Amino acid sequence: MEIQHKLKDTEGLFYITQGDHHVAEMRYSMTSPSIMDIYHTEVSEDLQGKHIGRQLVEAGVNFARKHHYKIHPSCSFAQNVFEMVKEFDDVLA
Repeated sequence: MEIQHKLKDTEGLFYITQGDHHVAEMRYSMTSPSIMDIYHTEVSEDLQGKHIGRQLVEAGVNFARKHHYKIHPSCSFAQNVFEMVKEFDDVLA
């Protein structure tokens, strides 16, 4: 499964598709020129428990690092990932 990324204006999306629909996604907004607000993460029921949500958050972290952004995780799932994975602290806003 390949994680894809879309960014239009200030709205971004990391997602995985199967067929023609999204089976996992993480949405974010650029709330300032250097702050990503992760506000929604969702994984289809059949993929839950396979760390797909964490992989989406990690893709966002890697994107933030590449562009020197910080992340504000307002989504409860993303907040939990940041609490568990201290290696992501460098991008925490």
